[in-house]
Amino acid sequence: RERSNLIPPEMRLLPFLFLFLENKTNQALNCCEGDILLLLDSSGSVTTSEFSSFLSFAASLLYPFTLGRGHVRVALLLVGTTPHLEFSLDVHSNQESLLRALQSVNQQQGDTNTKSAIEVAQRLLSEADGDVPKVLLWLTDGVQTGDVEKAMSELKARGVYVLIVYTIHGNHRVLQRVATPPLESHLYSVDMESIDIITDDLREAIISMCVVVRLTSHSAVLQWRPVLAADSGHYELSYKAVDDQHSGKTTVLPSSSSQAELTQLQPDTTYTASLRPESNQRLHSTLSVQFTTLPEVTLSDPGPRQVRVSWGPLQPDRVQRYTLEYGAIPSGRVHTVDVSNQKSSVFLRNLEPGTRYLITVSALHRDGKERAMSVRACTQEGCSARPDRPPADPDRSAGRE
Repeated sequence: RERSNLIPPEMRLLPFLFLFLENKTNQALNCCEGDILLLLDSSGSVTTSEFSSFLSFAASLLYPFTLGRGHVRVALLLVGTTPHLEFSLDVHSNQESLLRALQSVNQQQGDTNTKSAIEVAQRLLSEADGDVPKVLLWLTDGVQTGDVEKAMSELKARGVYVLIVYTIHGNHRVLQRVATPPLESHLYSVDMESIDIITDDLREAIISMCVVVRLTSHSAVLQWRPVLAADSGHYELSYKAVDDQHSGKTTVLPSSSSQAELTQLQPDTTYTASLRPESNQRLHSTLSVQFTTLPEVTLSDPGPRQVRVSWGPLQPDRVQRYTLEYGAIPSGRVHTVDVSNQKSSVFLRNLEPGTRYLITVSALHRDGKERAMSVRACTQEGCSARPDRPPADPDRSAGRE
């Protein structure tokens, strides 16, 4: 460990950089579009050798991908006493630039404040494009994980896939609770001297994810990378509400499919979906995803100075209270109304005639999560109300961001 600290930071990745550039081929992966946030443990509990190995592993893992908007975007966030964003998603559009950046990363040392880093990750990924897969890859020794379970659950509720690579000394019990299932392809315990043996499997797990790319109150669009050859089999897609085991449905899709829309879903309801590729040629892993539909907000009884706002479903056993916010677009004063968990509508009066309003209904759940849905209304003839564009993060922690 003492000798590894003598390795100059600028030398750690040079062999990998030269190897990649000398053997560069045209085998770039253009199959994928998405955002990958590397959450790298840079604290003092990680040895210099481990830190260098994690960076080299990341370089090898990402090298085949085509980078940039419309392809794969990569960001690096370091865990230490305070989080440090080394580079954001739109910085690197080619492999040479990314490799040079990884080569120049310095270890932060200090405490392992992973919880604060995850909060930064939430903001970064919620501000990113909503219709592409999002992956958080956590590289850590796993020894001092901290209180991360709630923060990671909130991240996963926003549709982010959490994949973890950790050393053999890590806290497996905690890490298996925060990784996105299936654990056999999303959670890896490694000996750092042979970390490269998981590179292909982890890359395939990133490529082959089934993700939710669009979500409303009553529908969800799933997307995946095709793994079946033409006319070589089919996909079996099953989905059900988590709290209603009798609500399950199954459909069969042709081998050419890469997307499916689930309709007639219930609002503000958590579903699980599994996609099983069936083929006589080879065995494929089942893909799975969990998502929660958006709450439903509707408008009625419109007038030049009034409108009724309703939402559902009413869930007093799960929801602590509702908050309704409304204000004139684009920069009117925002008014707030607190509503009992026993009510599902509010009649807004004394509005300005001929004015467009943005109305947001938030439900504070008893587990601390807050879900919100917005609609736009207008108090003039010839103007129809419509839902606002669903946010990329319909689940969020309590408190305004």
